[in-house]
Amino acid sequence: MKSLQIDWDAIRHNLDEFGVATTGQLLSAEECWALRALYDGEGHFRSHIIMQRHGFGAGEYKYFADPLPRQITELRSAFYEHLAPLGNIWNRRMRLDRQYPETLDAFLSECHADGQKKPTPLLLKYGPGDYNCLHQDVYGKHLFPIQLVILLSDPEKEFGGGEFVLTEQRPRMQSRAEVVPLRMGHGALFAVNDRPKAGTRGDYRVKMRHGVSRVRSGERYTAGIIFHDAA
Repeated sequence: MKSLQIDWDAIRHNLDEFGVATTGQLLSAEECWALRALYDGEGHFRSHIIMQRHGFGAGEYKYFADPLPRQITELRSAFYEHLAPLGNIWNRRMRLDRQYPETLDAFLSECHADGQKKPTPLLLKYGPGDYNCLHQDVYGKHLFPIQLVILLSDPEKEFGGGEFVLTEQRPRMQSRAEVVPLRMGHGALFAVNDRPKAGTRGDYRVKMRHGVSRVRSGERYTAGIIFHDAA
């Protein structure tokens, strides 16, 4: 994993304002190819999901089993420690009685104590015509409000279409959509479910959903890093 040069002030500002923030490059092309190469090896995964069977869209994904790949483990831990303070601020603004501990290990211990023991980082694979419906990754009582996605394919050479898309559902207003362009090895942080939004009368909640538009050509791989585990 390359040495990360991340502007955390800009990340926090963009998450607050828009519910999404790009990170810049997190993985080299070689690291992206190495993660993609794991996809066909069943020993690395606990579950294989075909989206069409569940009405999730078209395409497929696999949840990693423990132990997670080194790059996933390192990114998950490092990002959590920077994001937990923002998650606590969001909870206070939304009047939620929930404080996230400082480290990922401590947070996962809370998840595991309540039966959320299944690892949630995953690899997603899309081919021509595939897409991912707008959704939220909620797996139980314990929910971390931000997650990370990393594009593992080159949009200029390996696929067309397949844009990462978010919607923001605002009370008594029409929804707002945002398309997030990514390059190979680059990531985006985004709100999983509810997030606070500053209004003229104080903070209110908006509901976020994310998905992937139709892949028009080629093959698209993505890594998703979710910070809470699943029941």
